[in-house]
Amino acid sequence: MVEQLSEREGDCFLLTPNQSMSWKGNIRIWLAALCLSLLISTGMLLIGAWPVLPFAGLELTALAAAFYYTSRKCQKREVLTFGPDLIRLEKGMTHKENEWEMPRQYTRVWQDMPRHPWTPPKLHLQFRGEEISLAPFLNMDDTEELVAILEKHGLRIQKRRRPEKLWF
Repeated sequence: MVEQLSEREGDCFLLTPNQSMSWKGNIRIWLAALCLSLLISTGMLLIGAWPVLPFAGLELTALAAAFYYTSRKCQKREVLTFGPDLIRLEKGMTHKENEWEMPRQYTRVWQDMPRHPWTPPKLHLQFRGEEISLAPFLNMDDTEELVAILEKHGLRIQKRRRPEKLWF
């Protein structure tokens, strides 16, 4: 998602992944799966198929780990600020972990074109040989919106096609 924030220094944008469900929603889904699993496991236990219980516990543990991992990945944040002469990019999850400042006139924006039409292009900021990935978690529509914002702020988008990688 691309959200504009107000800041005195210049235009500021918050870039975040789409999060379809809150943490409380994930807990509710997991509790529903737990109830269903307990119901089925109890029935299996009553007919003598007790080895089902450890596998049900393993399944619920794997589901909880998947929910946690996905929710944690959705906490990524990038703040892109356009000042009069500088572009600042800050990345982190719960707090700022990395920060880059680049002069606007010497910063390039690369757009890696995907091989498949349903895949969103990947954006990179480049300054002095360092290439920084810009919001790789955005979907197609949000990536197009970000490209329009970059162009509106005077940055030229250069498209390129990376050499194809093998699937493994």
